[in-house]
Amino acid sequence: MKIIDRLKAKTPEFYRKLRNVGMGLAAAGAVLVAAPIAIPAFLVTLGGYLIVAGSVATAVSQTVTEAEK
Repeated sequence: MKIIDRLKAKTPEFYRKLRNVGMGLAAAGAVLVAAPIAIPAFLVTLGGYLIVAGSVATAVSQTVTEAEK
């Protein structure tokens, strides 16, 4: 199965939910990194980690497909 076919295939329900959680984590991380006020450095670092974790969870969840019958 080519990667384009895999991305277009139907994603199981659990992984759709995991994808949405990953997008939420990435968005929360982006808010922390781009905050217009001065926040502690550990929160900015935490935001970077949230962006990475959310992006990886989203990408992996999107490539999971249902088994062919």
